[in-house]
Amino acid sequence: MEHMDHLEHLDKHLVEELAQVARETVRDELREQTRRQRRTALLYAASGAAALYAGGALALALGLGLATGLPGWAAALITAALLGVIAYVLRGAAHPKRPHAAAAPPGGPGTPYPPMPSEAPLRPDIDPEGPHHRA
Repeated sequence: MEHMDHLEHLDKHLVEELAQVARETVRDELREQTRRQRRTALLYAASGAAALYAGGALALALGLGLATGLPGWAAALITAALLGVIAYVLRGAAHPKRPHAAAAPPGGPGTPYPPMPSEAPLRPDIDPEGPHHRA
């Protein structure tokens, strides 16, 4: 009987070791994935910052170019209006033909299925009190 207790103890110990190895393997894999995702996010952020500065320099160049033939305030106003139009067009491209959910009435065009009626429709050719109907 002691031999069986010893084997049971070994089985428990083996299960604990396997669980520990599995936990460490999963933890290491998650650390590696997190490190790669962090690096990717950093590169995207740096790319966005560089694009922002490039857009600012382009807007400045446009304003200075317009200022050669116009007053400074008019050149700045035209540049701001062009940037506003570009922002509006880009926003529209991000959400093509999708009305906001709050703006659509219930059961309207944004609903994925038709609304459910509150009662079942009555058919004139079927008597609901007939013999086939059991309460």
